[in-house]
Amino acid sequence: MREPLRVVLAQLNFLVGDIEGNADKIIAACQQAKQQHQADLILFPELALTGYPPEDLLLRSELYTRCEQAVQKIAAEIEGIVAVLGCPQSIDEKRYNSALVLEAGQVNAVYHKQALPNYSVFDEKRYFSKGTEPLVINIQGVALGITVCEDIWTDTPVAMAVQAGAKCILNLNASPYHMGKITEREQAVRQQVLKHQLPVIYANLVGGQDELVFDGHSFVMDQTGELCFRAPAFEQGLFAVELESNETGLSIPVQTCAPYQDEQQDIYNALVLGVRDYVHKNGFDGAVIGLSGGIDSALTLAIAVDALGGEAVEAVSMPSRYTAQMSIDDAVSECDALGLGCHIISIESVFNNFVSLLDDVFTGLPVDTTEENIQARCRGVLLMAMANKKRKLVLTTGNKSEMAVGYATLYGDMAGGFAVLKDVCKTQVYALANWRNQQSLVIPQRVIDRPPSAELAPDQKDSDSLPDYPALDEILARYIEQDQSIQDIVAAGFDEQIVRKVVRLVDFNEYKRRQAAPGVRITQRAFGRDRRYPITSGFERGRSK
Repeated sequence: MREPLRVVLAQLNFLVGDIEGNADKIIAACQQAKQQHQADLILFPELALTGYPPEDLLLRSELYTRCEQAVQKIAAEIEGIVAVLGCPQSIDEKRYNSALVLEAGQVNAVYHKQALPNYSVFDEKRYFSKGTEPLVINIQGVALGITVCEDIWTDTPVAMAVQAGAKCILNLNASPYHMGKITEREQAVRQQVLKHQLPVIYANLVGGQDELVFDGHSFVMDQTGELCFRAPAFEQGLFAVELESNETGLSIPVQTCAPYQDEQQDIYNALVLGVRDYVHKNGFDGAVIGLSGGIDSALTLAIAVDALGGEAVEAVSMPSRYTAQMSIDDAVSECDALGLGCHIISIESVFNNFVSLLDDVFTGLPVDTTEENIQARCRGVLLMAMANKKRKLVLTTGNKSEMAVGYATLYGDMAGGFAVLKDVCKTQVYALANWRNQQSLVIPQRVIDRPPSAELAPDQKDSDSLPDYPALDEILARYIEQDQSIQDIVAAGFDEQIVRKVVRLVDFNEYKRRQAAPGVRITQRAFGRDRRYPITSGFERGRSK
C-alpha cells in the first residue's frame, strides 16, 4: 500500500509589502512542516509572498523584481518538500495572481488564477489578467489540481482541473471575514465537491490588514462533502492532514474539527485581531482611548486591552460641566476591571477659553451644536497630544449607527487613527458587551442599562436626535446593506417620516465618513471599500419630485 501523502496547511499572518520578511516566514514554515510533520507538501494562502491585498503596490515594477528574488531564495533554502505558494507575476506586460509550485530548488509549475473577483472589497480586475489553463501536479502518485480563492466559487476552473486529471483540489485563499462567511465558504466548496466527487484542501489567510480581517478557518472536505478537518479561527498555525490512496480513490482520515464559535465570539475576535495587527504592523507602541462612561468607549477599551495588553493601553476621562459623576466613576471602574489606570482631565477651562476667544465672532448668535462640537474637539486635541507624545494610536469609539447618520463630530470624537466599532451597529455593541461580560465582568451593568448620551448638553439623550436604536439599526441595515428604497422600507412597516429622515442623514453625511479613520469590517457592506457613494449628489433632491 502506498504511503499517505502528508499535506500541511499554512494558516499564517503576513504583512502586506514585506516581501523579504514574508519570504523568511515561508522558509521557516517549510522547514517546520518537514521536520515536525514529515510533510510532503505545504500549501500557503493566496499572494502569501506579498500579503493580501497589495492594492496599487501591484502597479510597481519593483515589486515583481523583489518577488522573483524572494522566490529564488525560498526555492534554494527548502529541501525535501513541495511548496505551493501564492505570488503575483508579471509576464509579457500582463500581471497574474499566481500559485507557484516550488520543488528541488526551482519553480516547477505555475498556475494563474482564472476567476478574478471584482465586487465588494475585491478589485482584482484592476490589477490582474485572468488565467486560462488548469494545472495538475503529481505528488507521490496523487494528482492535485491547483486553484486560487474565487476559482472554487465558480465551476469552470474546478471542471478544467478535473478534466486534466485532478483527483483532489488544492485551493489557496485570502478570504476576508464577515458575519456568516465561514458557513458560506464551506457551502460553496461543498457544491464543487459533490458535483465533481473529489476532495478539497482549503488553506486560508489569517490576520488584519487595514479594514479587512482574515479569519483562517482552513479546512479539508472529502468527496462526500464531509469535513475531515477545520483549523481554529483567528489563529496562526501549521496543520497536517493525510491523503490515502486506495482502489476507490482518495480517503482522508478524519481529524479534529475546531468547533464553530458563537457569532458574538467570532465578531469580537475579529475586532481584537484587527486592532492588534493595525497597531503592531504600523509600528505603534499602543493605544489611547477617551472614556465617556458610555457603552461604546467601554467596549472599545475591552477590545483594545484584549488585543494589546493593559500595559500598552492608555485611557482618559475628560469630563465637562455636562458629564454626570456616574460617567467618571464608570470609566474608572472599567479601567480597574481591566488592570490599568485612568487619567482624568477636565476640559472645562479649555472649553471656556475657546468660547471666550469666539465671543466677538458669535455675538448675537444663539448657543447650538457649535458649542457641543467645541467640547468634542477639545477632547480630540487632548487625545491626539497624548498619542503623539507616547507613540501611540488613538482608537475612536463611534459605532456604525452613529457614523451612518453623522452623529459624530469631525476632528472631535472622530479624531484618531483607527475606528474599532466603525462597522458595528449600536444594537450589536450591546450584544458584544454582554458577551464580553460573560467571559469576565469588565463593563459595569449600569453602563449597559443607562440610556445612551453624548453628554454635550443638559439632560441630553441620543433618542432626542435619533430613533430608538433597534428601529434605527433595522432601517440602516435595509438601506445600507440591502440597498432597499424608502418605499421598500416603509412597506416593511416603518414610519415614512422617520425613514426619510434617516435616509437623508445617511446621504448627507457621506462627507464625514470620507474623513473617518479606517476600521474593522465585519459586515458585507462596510463604509469605505464596500460602499462608495458620491459626496456631491442630487439623488436626495430627486426623491422629492
